[in-house]
Amino acid sequence: MCRHLAYVGDPLPLGRLLKDPPHSLFHQSWEPAHQRSGTVNADGFGVGWYADGDPVPARYRRAGPIWADLSFTDLARVVRTRALLAAVRDATLPSADGEAAAAPFASGTWLFSHNGAVKSWPRSVSGIAATLPPADLLSLEARTDSAFVWALVLQRLKNRRPLGDALAGALAEVAAAAPGSRLNLLATDGSSIAATVWGDSLWYLLDPGRHAVVASEPYDDDPAWREVPDATLLTATRTEVLLTPLKDVTAPKEPRP
Repeated sequence: MCRHLAYVGDPLPLGRLLKDPPHSLFHQSWEPAHQRSGTVNADGFGVGWYADGDPVPARYRRAGPIWADLSFTDLARVVRTRALLAAVRDATLPSADGEAAAAPFASGTWLFSHNGAVKSWPRSVSGIAATLPPADLLSLEARTDSAFVWALVLQRLKNRRPLGDALAGALAEVAAAAPGSRLNLLATDGSSIAATVWGDSLWYLLDPGRHAVVASEPYDDDPAWREVPDATLLTATRTEVLLTPLKDVTAPKEPRP
């Protein structure tokens, strides 16, 4: 499993969200409070953020634990952003993909993270893989279940599906092929956030008009944090959060483009 977080709102230094709070993502890398599988998230980390005037996010990813990266502290102190997505990783299986396997994955204006695991990977989704264009499989950033789920989400996004619909559609397809998977997905386009809760925890913090934070678990003791029920799709902007039950997702509701 992993821990991840997305933010949209007023400009802040990265560290204000990722390192300074008492139970920040930095702290969650070795002592998560709500993680239901695994105990330490030391198999890589990454952060993607948006600079003013540039819709394409920058990324900083490493294969080791976030606490061992001395450069990250300086980066987090000086870089400011209106939107970000960050994650610390607990690998499902050992791999040689290094930082390429660390979220966030990216394409165009989008950033994506998967907290969980595809059951019986990769055998369980071989039927789905056989229907993907070969170019999509060859362009996977890493040989991991998370990179594969991202390919399914990205295909829908490129076919102009809304961000939340793209997550829900990919979840439904994988859940049907691999029952028992944990599919907690998180994505942003720099102005909105979408997430699914499917087997692990998710919380949100909204200060309407100023910011919205969506995270695997709260980074402080602010009583405004709200837990999202399991089997839910969350969509958020800096002004509102919408929760939609994910019903009947044991089978896809629509053909994949």
